[in-house]
Amino acid sequence: MNISSKKKAWIICAHLAPVVFGLGGVATQVNAQNTGAPAVSRAVSIAASMTQVADWVADEKLRKRVAAALHADPYFNDGQVTVSVEHGAVMLRGFVFSDWDARDAQRIARKVAGDKPVIDDLSIKDGGRR
Repeated sequence: MNISSKKKAWIICAHLAPVVFGLGGVATQVNAQNTGAPAVSRAVSIAASMTQVADWVADEKLRKRVAAALHADPYFNDGQVTVSVEHGAVMLRGFVFSDWDARDAQRIARKVAGDKPVIDDLSIKDGGRR
């Protein structure tokens, strides 16, 4: 089953909305702790939560694109490389079998990531390809 990215975003929002709206009634105001603290409106809190969801969805799309590009390259063995995206930065973790492979992974990831930073946390494992 192939679900479009827009539909995934709506599904995530539909599942998070009851949590965001439902938890608002659980917290009670304690005046002694909140003295001098600026009041944050519920709308601002919800907008911040929705922004976090949108950022997560964008990060996940980027992660999938980079992982697919690494896998699609005929000269790169991506079997031991994992891709994650944290706050817009692409993280390459795992190990490769040569310095050439490490540079190739960075080149592929940078091409897909565009202006997003690519952080190389790859180790080089001696012993050749497996």
